[in-house]
Amino acid sequence: MADPATYRPAPGSIPDSPGVYRFRDEHGRVVYVGKAKNLRSRLNSYFTDFAGLHPRTQTMLRTAARVDWTVVGTEVEALQLEYSWIKEFDPRFNVRYRDDKSYPYLAVTLDEEYPRVMVMRGAKRKGVRYFGPYSHAWAIRETVDQLLRVFPVRTCRPGVFKRQRQLDRPCLLGYIGKCSAPCVRRVTAEEHRLLAEDFCAFMAGETGRFIKRLERDMREAASAQEYERAARLRDDIRALERALEKQTVVLADSVDCDMIAFAEDELEAAVQVFYVRGGRIRGRRGWVVDKVDAVTTADLVEHFLIQVYGESESVPREVLLPALPPDVDAMTELLGEQRGGPVRLRVPQRGDRKALLDTVARNATEALKQHKTRRASDLTTRSRALREIQEALELPEAPLRVECYDVSNLQGSNVVASMVVFEDGLARKSEYRRFSIKAVEGQDDVRSIHEVVTRRFRRYLAESEKYGELDSLGDDPGEAPEAGAGDAAAEAAAHQPIDPETGKPRKFAYPPNLVIVDGGPPQVAAAQRALDELGIDDIAVCGIAKRLEEIWLPGDPDPVILPRNSEGMFLVQRVRDEAHRFAITFHRQRRSKAMTVSELDDVPGLGPARRSALLKHFGSLKRLKEATPEQIAEVPGIGPRGAERIAAALHGGAAPGAPAPAAPVGEEGGGAGAGRDHRGRPS
Repeated sequence: MADPATYRPAPGSIPDSPGVYRFRDEHGRVVYVGKAKNLRSRLNSYFTDFAGLHPRTQTMLRTAARVDWTVVGTEVEALQLEYSWIKEFDPRFNVRYRDDKSYPYLAVTLDEEYPRVMVMRGAKRKGVRYFGPYSHAWAIRETVDQLLRVFPVRTCRPGVFKRQRQLDRPCLLGYIGKCSAPCVRRVTAEEHRLLAEDFCAFMAGETGRFIKRLERDMREAASAQEYERAARLRDDIRALERALEKQTVVLADSVDCDMIAFAEDELEAAVQVFYVRGGRIRGRRGWVVDKVDAVTTADLVEHFLIQVYGESESVPREVLLPALPPDVDAMTELLGEQRGGPVRLRVPQRGDRKALLDTVARNATEALKQHKTRRASDLTTRSRALREIQEALELPEAPLRVECYDVSNLQGSNVVASMVVFEDGLARKSEYRRFSIKAVEGQDDVRSIHEVVTRRFRRYLAESEKYGELDSLGDDPGEAPEAGAGDAAAEAAAHQPIDPETGKPRKFAYPPNLVIVDGGPPQVAAAQRALDELGIDDIAVCGIAKRLEEIWLPGDPDPVILPRNSEGMFLVQRVRDEAHRFAITFHRQRRSKAMTVSELDDVPGLGPARRSALLKHFGSLKRLKEATPEQIAEVPGIGPRGAERIAAALHGGAAPGAPAPAAPVGEEGGGAGAGRDHRGRPS
């Protein structure tokens, strides 16, 4: 823990202009990002009255070892830069909103030739239109089932679509009229896209024009005595009305807004959002957040708007809030740029909007209660587990960052290793790494562990040495560059943990407190020897043996026995099992790739890209074999001579320029296994 007085900026070195500042720990990792209208006033507040600060702010200042800043021109630029840095560095002490559950969305894949309607969770992708979120997936499916009568958009997966196209017959939904069957070209791509766009328009709130159009068509069909068609249209109208009944009408039809409410205490806050489109509640979503500083509701609102709407394509025209952000004009301008039109932020005082916002606030209060009930034991458990590991291994401090290594192979082939990272007792998957073992042949886990630990920490030392000289450029915080300085020295002066040559984050920038290897004394000794050879003496090493779940330390003849039901043992097992899972997954991928043999592999001059283009064009290897050289030459990137070589190779003839086949195994020209690569092809 550092003393904040040791890295306090010199008097007068901090500018009094708007900017963004970063606190970093002793390894250069960003632990907190903040913005300020006046950098001098804001940063001085951290060091003037340390005892009067919020306890978590005190912890942040003790964790940090230095502070730097970047000056910007306006407060809007400060908001944008703060959001970018929080997203890039993921600081542990910043306010970070986390979904209290994974909400499903209704998605329409407009980026595909034949758009598809589907239920989707997780990260959003460009080119897909989203509606929701909804509380339950079954609610989406009921709505979609009703709408497919009127808007028969495809809902099948790509594999099903491709198979039905090859079979030249539609699936069940195509037969019963709930899909327009573009797979068998009952409709063109343009007609199907119009159906998808009408589906999106209805879901976006344009319900009246579709119902009126169907009613008009129904009356015309009845007048023309087309009673069967009129009956179908009547059923379509009822289906749309049933879909609308599932959405509660709360405001006027013209109202499109997001309603946001908070429930908070001294340590945490919960936020709920109701999405109102066309006067109806289309969905809701919730987040929870840890308070790092003594933030107000207005500060929480500001952080929430930046993080949630920072890259969203669905910023509404109006956002109703419990309190306005500190700089409402800058925030309105930023959201307006994101939306491409005006955005209004306001706090309702009376009427229907105020009543609905009170309902949202009650939902937030209930969500906070449920979250605290779930998390109370979780926080206690993780803290106890780290404390038990510290005491059992006699570590100077709790192992807040743990790295675990495991090796996977099949009888010495396709040897790979994994590195998983746990911080504060939780998996940090963005830091996971995979290794292909190069210098070790055969089933030798000890040498594999030595190689992978050596490679990981040699990279760490190389990056520390490479950036140590550059980092010294930023020792004086007053010399931090202004926004827009893009050269390598400016990046180093800002202490950003990125490679100035590539602009990408450094892969091995931070050392762990504890290294765990999957194995007993030999594997532990190999890992410790690798660290000793590199001159690293401040990282603890241990291993966990599978048979009796014993913890082995380097050089100790007896293992450390953690109680079977202790939280420390459970955490070590979870870390080990995660490393094992990650290694096995990588090994299976490598093995599957190595076992994949294609007749196209033997065609000289035909790389992976062209092989993929050929199979995509013809759909299968069988159809490619049936094609003539002229048809093969139509594939982009395949010329006439290449087409002749491919056709000759696939029809059993020797392709022009192809090498002579290798001698069979056991005959003249090689012993057992000679002259063949790992796929069994001539080497």
